[in-house]
Amino acid sequence: MLEERARDLGRLIGQSGEYQAVKRANDALSEDAEAMKLLQKLDGLRGKAQQMMARGEQPTEEMERELESLLQNVQTNPSYQRVLVAQENFDKVMGRVNEWILDGIKKGAASPIITLG
Repeated sequence: MLEERARDLGRLIGQSGEYQAVKRANDALSEDAEAMKLLQKLDGLRGKAQQMMARGEQPTEEMERELESLLQNVQTNPSYQRVLVAQENFDKVMGRVNEWILDGIKKGAASPIITLG
């Protein structure tokens, strides 16, 4: 019974406007060649900087400037901004869902009557 209700909740969340907005925003970002190129370049440069730090080396000033510039370009990209806004809205919904679940758990734990039917 619990598994069925959890699957129903997941289905409802997947059908929510907030989840659909995240999905659409991510799809649009994937289709934005410029944004994807920036994200891939940023990811590659971050990886390179992390490898350097793991070896005890510091990234060069030029590398840091390039990282900062790439990050600025990514953050001002409209497709990326839409993903951030949609994800933030979805996270708020999921926060409320978690609060409702916690409330239900507290009420269920306090009740001597089992109501799984």
